[in-house]
Amino acid sequence: MADLLELSARVIDTGDLTERTNRITNELSEVADGVAVVESFSHSWAIDTGDGLVVLDASGAMMAKDVVSAMRGWRTDPVHTLVYTHGHIDHVGGSGAFVADGRERGHRDPAVVGHDNVEARFERYDRTNGWNLAINARQFGGVNPQRGLGIGGETRFLPPDVARCTTTYTDRLSLGVGDTRLELRHGKGETDDHTWVWDADRRAIFAGDFLIWNFPNAGNPQKVQRYPSEWARALREMAALGPELLLPAHGLPIGGRDRVASVLDTIATTLERLVEQVVELMNDGDTLDRIVHEVTVSDEVLAIPYLRPMYDEPEFVVRNVWRLYGGWWDGNPARLKPPADSKVAGEVAALAGGALPLAKRAMEVADGGDLRLACQLVEWAADAAPADAEVHEIRARIYEQRRKAETSLMAKGIFAAAMRSSEEIIGGE
Repeated sequence: MADLLELSARVIDTGDLTERTNRITNELSEVADGVAVVESFSHSWAIDTGDGLVVLDASGAMMAKDVVSAMRGWRTDPVHTLVYTHGHIDHVGGSGAFVADGRERGHRDPAVVGHDNVEARFERYDRTNGWNLAINARQFGGVNPQRGLGIGGETRFLPPDVARCTTTYTDRLSLGVGDTRLELRHGKGETDDHTWVWDADRRAIFAGDFLIWNFPNAGNPQKVQRYPSEWARALREMAALGPELLLPAHGLPIGGRDRVASVLDTIATTLERLVEQVVELMNDGDTLDRIVHEVTVSDEVLAIPYLRPMYDEPEFVVRNVWRLYGGWWDGNPARLKPPADSKVAGEVAALAGGALPLAKRAMEVADGGDLRLACQLVEWAADAAPADAEVHEIRARIYEQRRKAETSLMAKGIFAAAMRSSEEIIGGE
């Protein structure tokens, strides 16, 4: 078993950025007496209560059999209760494997506990199935197009064997199993259905995705509203309990009261300051365009091992704050009821002397280092000449550069998808 607490302490205390902090090994490590984690996507935590296991999150469907196998190498007791920290499919998708394993062993099905909004999430997933398959293919395809969630021929985003909640709660729920007493608390953050769990006897918090060892996923450009202020509030509530263990669903567990307090405070402060900057500029009447380019998080903060922008990033959080408080209009009157992109593209291409000269200019701009402007120019060129292979060759090259220049998985995924779409047009000629 890996000493995960020692590893996280070394990373946090030294600022070491060379260690992998989000590990997907499908191996189990015991972190405290009777508490173990299988590191996966997401992690699955287990507590031996003396009267069966309480399992927090079931990982994703692709990982579930390995996760269950690793856990069964540690304990073969029945899973008494399965707790969902929230309804994302990397947390609930593997629940069917846990149920199937229990039935094979002659165990009763576990109780399944989650927030009231989990079932509403499942209903939304079913209603927007195709959309969710498409956005996950983009989001995770920038790393490896054959991996990710809902990729590789899947037709249902939410696996059909996901165990539905048998018990839900609104604000708080006390849960007792064997010699273990847990307090479930609701907090908004990455989702509106999020649960974090306080184990007072162990001074441990099971944090779900309130800690992901990346910059908080409070801005995802393709998905529903996130709540950075409420996220920070939940972290403050955790810190007020004086926890000595912080056990996340992604990344390394953290031990030590002072270390845990520092991590919680740093993340909360970063989110609070970001929101404050955006709201201040909104109150001054600034447009979204100005706010996006003015509000930043310092490089020093983004170099902290658990705040690196490797998944989400501050710019996307800025946009989500605007969406939360200001709606969808960005403040530019021309974009309240804009013309079709193709019409704008046609006019710009005409001014440039044609789509291909415009694309070539985009390539010059990209080579000069302004990839933001280059992408806009080449999008106009491609919209003006959607079947032109030469234009799309340039477009693919520019988005390949853009993908390599980005840090966040979300940006990489979207830019890689743009590159692939042009490659498909080139290949069809």
